[in-house]
Amino acid sequence: MLLICGLSATAIGTWRGYVNARAVMAPLAHPGDPTRTAVEATQPLAERARVRRMARNLAAAFAWLVVAMYGLFLIASAEGAR
Repeated sequence: MLLICGLSATAIGTWRGYVNARAVMAPLAHPGDPTRTAVEATQPLAERARVRRMARNLAAAFAWLVVAMYGLFLIASAEGAR
């Protein structure tokens, strides 16, 4: 049972971490709307929607990778218990 939980946590955590990391990189790959970019350029860095979204996705990616690492720990524990 521990092995199955570890495998599923590793698979789900890795996949969701990848998806969130890809979402972090999307604004860097696409320039976006020129008008919105000009309006956001006048705001402080912490108040820009793109920056906040990037920070939120980055934190979520790290959290999912922690779940994946915990899954690896569960797998190692299951192997050690045999």
